[in-house]
Amino acid sequence: MKAITFNEFGEADVLQLADVSAPEIRPDDLLVRVHAAGVNRADLTHRRGGYGRPNFGDSTIMGLEIAGEVIETGSAVQGYKIGDRVMGVVGGGAYAELARIDWRMAMPIPATLDYVHAAAIPEVFVTAHEALMHLGRLQRGDSVLIHAAAGGVGSAAVQLAYATGATVFATAEASKLERVVQLGAEYAIDYKAHDFAEVISSKTDKRGVDVVIDFIGAPYFARNVAALANGGRLVQVGILGGGGEVSVGLEEILYRHLQIIGTVMKSRAQTEKHAMVRRFREHWLERFAGGASLEPVVDSTFALEDAADAHRRMESAMNVGKIILTMSGRT
Repeated sequence: MKAITFNEFGEADVLQLADVSAPEIRPDDLLVRVHAAGVNRADLTHRRGGYGRPNFGDSTIMGLEIAGEVIETGSAVQGYKIGDRVMGVVGGGAYAELARIDWRMAMPIPATLDYVHAAAIPEVFVTAHEALMHLGRLQRGDSVLIHAAAGGVGSAAVQLAYATGATVFATAEASKLERVVQLGAEYAIDYKAHDFAEVISSKTDKRGVDVVIDFIGAPYFARNVAALANGGRLVQVGILGGGGEVSVGLEEILYRHLQIIGTVMKSRAQTEKHAMVRRFREHWLERFAGGASLEPVVDSTFALEDAADAHRRMESAMNVGKIILTMSGRT
């Protein structure tokens, strides 16, 4: 089968199309003919050597989410058969014509969705649900600040928060604010022109928001804490702007009853990942049916052999929503 490989860590041009062996199916696996695969920032980290080794995860091939057709089932698989259209999160191996997926990480593709849009759902919406609903405990009537709101997880989080009935504050570049509003943000903030903490203080009469979903990290930490209401939850999903040490007065956490929560899907135990997918599926999957309230946001598509260009698109930070790889003739 064809797949994207790389022989050394580095820039996007290390990615090459090559012939490799098909993955071996295990008892809990579905073997899927991949039609589309999502590109994620974790793939960039993988390519650059941020995980320390090329085979971090379940495969030497990168890629975390797929949409395609089941062509073989393992002996322990339940609920799926050959010919089913599925989407889901894999532990690696998505940048290929064939991929294996634990059946508990797979979901049926709603009938109204094509493979490209299906591939734009699993990683980002499962992550967004986990951060917002399970960890952040967002409820109708709450308010939430979502950073990087035009990105994959950010755009999913905006939609889920709006569908929950929360008031959504969102940060993005000026050119992306209109799209963020279309997705459900009531207050879209140009982070380059305005201090988001000051905007929230003004718009909430100094109360703050109940939940902050942050992908940036250290540069935003102090203002994120300042933007929280009493009893608020800061859920740290990424550190795009840098990690390292941050400081906060313990009195702030103690007397304002704040919670600071970190979450990363890739490094979780497999049973925890199963639970994350199940929670999302039970709560939201039917909302992607025709005419329903949620939409996978697709920025652009690239052929598998052009994976390097897809990575460059993500590195440019110009995308709104997901970047998708497609296999030849399959959409």
